[in-house]
Amino acid sequence: MTAPLLGLAAFISGSTPIVAAEPASQPAQVKNTVLVHGAFADGSGWRRVYDELTGKGFRVTIVQNPLTSLKDDVEATRRILARQDGPTILVGHSYGGTVITEAGVDEKVAGLVYVSALAPDVGESTGDQFAQIPAPPEFVIEPGADGFAFVNLEKFKLGFANDTSDADAAFLRDSQVPINMAIFGAKLTQAAWRSKPSWFIVATQDNAISPKLLRKQAERIGAETVEIEASHVPFITKPKEVAAVIEKAARNAPGKAK
Repeated sequence: MTAPLLGLAAFISGSTPIVAAEPASQPAQVKNTVLVHGAFADGSGWRRVYDELTGKGFRVTIVQNPLTSLKDDVEATRRILARQDGPTILVGHSYGGTVITEAGVDEKVAGLVYVSALAPDVGESTGDQFAQIPAPPEFVIEPGADGFAFVNLEKFKLGFANDTSDADAAFLRDSQVPINMAIFGAKLTQAAWRSKPSWFIVATQDNAISPKLLRKQAERIGAETVEIEASHVPFITKPKEVAAVIEKAARNAPGKAK
């Protein structure tokens, strides 16, 4: 029946014509993800999360922080963000949370995901975050004469990766990247979580950053929080769960970064 006849029939019958509603448009899912590692590690730790995300169609890029200064690490992250072709979810683990907090003001960043991470404010440093809730005693850092530090070899698994296999813990221990301890005193000039939506993973068995501190950080920045039963490295032992939070951020972050 043509539209005029449909209208006439409705008029005669006194009923309202039924018109099919157009489906509501859904915001496009962000497809780019940039992963930023923390201290004493490198980007290879993200491999299992990388596999999960790329298997779902995400374009994933991993930053390799030099860990020589906060400025150098932020620049390394910005260098990768510049290569993204659109809105991006920026993910940071541990000290990497400090890096994404500073670098995340980039216009391409649509949302932030903190994975057992720190989230300082402007004028604060990474080290300032531990003032009220210090690192657990299982986590032992050994600074060298040159100002760079490693995690104690004997306590590495207990403090850093207590739920990994012995083989995985040994690899992480023996491939750890030293960090310039001066980084922990560097003050932030930007706090991306003040303008970007944030998600936060609290690893409930974290022996490097107290879960109490993680929850405090998540609450302060107003992040949507997910708790995962894992050590300081949930991206290794619980990659599906970590990837699920990143995917949720990609679905719910603004389709257009701001």
